[in-house]
Amino acid sequence: MITHVVLSHPDELSGWGRLQIDQPHFRAWLRRSHETLSEGEQFEEFVDTGCCGGAHYVSFVVEAVRGDGTLTESTTIEYTTHPAADATGGWGAQESIE
Repeated sequence: MITHVVLSHPDELSGWGRLQIDQPHFRAWLRRSHETLSEGEQFEEFVDTGCCGGAHYVSFVVEAVRGDGTLTESTTIEYTTHPAADATGGWGAQESIE
């Protein structure tokens, strides 16, 4: 089983975005929605829908995986950051309003 995973997200992710991905239910979602993860793998996850109906996604890169096999409820998830542009952490619908 995979015991530990390190995922990086854009370093420009807002405080609100960081709060969302750190929630226990989000970490549980990651464990349930990914049977396995491999170092170097990249994926986006839906975080929430705002009041204007804008979808908010966060991009992740798998930096490290400890163990083999599948993710389980016992798999710990650690976050770090990677340099990225255009990752403001805002709402798509609100950003397009002029």
